[in-house]
Amino acid sequence: AKQGNTLLIILAVISGIALLLISCGFLAVEPNSSRVLNLFGEYVGSIKTNGFFWVNPFYTKKAVSLRAVNFDTETLKVNDKLGNPIMIGAVVVWRVSDTFKASFEVDSYSEFVHTQSEAAIRKMAGAFAYDNMEDEKEEITLRSSSAEVSEMLEQEISERLSMAGITVIEARISNLAYATEIASAMLQRQQATAIIAARSKIVEGAVGMVEM
Repeated sequence: AKQGNTLLIILAVISGIALLLISCGFLAVEPNSSRVLNLFGEYVGSIKTNGFFWVNPFYTKKAVSLRAVNFDTETLKVNDKLGNPIMIGAVVVWRVSDTFKASFEVDSYSEFVHTQSEAAIRKMAGAFAYDNMEDEKEEITLRSSSAEVSEMLEQEISERLSMAGITVIEARISNLAYATEIASAMLQRQQATAIIAARSKIVEGAVGMVEM
């Protein structure tokens, strides 16, 4: 009788362990989410389809969101092409497209996005002048060519984030202004330039009327 009870206890323990292992293999994947599966350090695959699944209980299951993320960078103080200090910020919309790269190519893909986005903004700000007041031949400036600059910024960020399996949906400048220490002087300069341009138009019109 004692041996029978011992056997029942052993069977119950084994059954409990087996049931626990089996239950650990169940997982639910929400829409626009994924699970990266890893077995003792070896990448097995990723589940990107939403639903209820059962996998090997010994798999480690890392959740990676596939949803679009809106990242508003801090307003950075940088120098433009002419060396003028400006304040610039951008909005970057991104999502994970390659779960393997996002999980194993970089340490933290979200921090990687933030760091590389700010680096791309600094590079872009230094490549163009704020406006063309000092050089009227400047065709592309940060202030007047927002579409072209945003397109180049998106391309620059996309190239930097490709190694992490990140797709950039949109990138555009959200904040642009002269730094506080020169803002007043630049405003006066813009006003003076506008006055000179207006007077030039008046003189040009008067000369045209005399010629007619």
